[in-house]
Amino acid sequence: MRARHILRTVARGASDEEVARVRGETLAASERIAKGEPFEQVTAEVSQDPGSQIRGGDLGFFARGQMVKEFEDAAFALTPGQMSGPVKTEFGFHLIKLEER
Repeated sequence: MRARHILRTVARGASDEEVARVRGETLAASERIAKGEPFEQVTAEVSQDPGSQIRGGDLGFFARGQMVKEFEDAAFALTPGQMSGPVKTEFGFHLIKLEER
């Protein structure tokens, strides 16, 4: 599959308040996209993944076993064009948009 994502990072051991703040930032990005802003534009402005941010969040093609479990489970549950809600992993919160299978 091929997907895009937005990542808002959370440090390991972050306080509950910090986790809630970052989750809120992720939800705010989701709301912007739901209101019609292009995923790629929001990614360029808010994602903290230096590897994919400049490519509009594009992660390229990947198969099962290549991503962390929480990310993979959420991505493989999507249909093309669908976006996930906030997905918490060891890296922080992600919004995942499935491009194609």
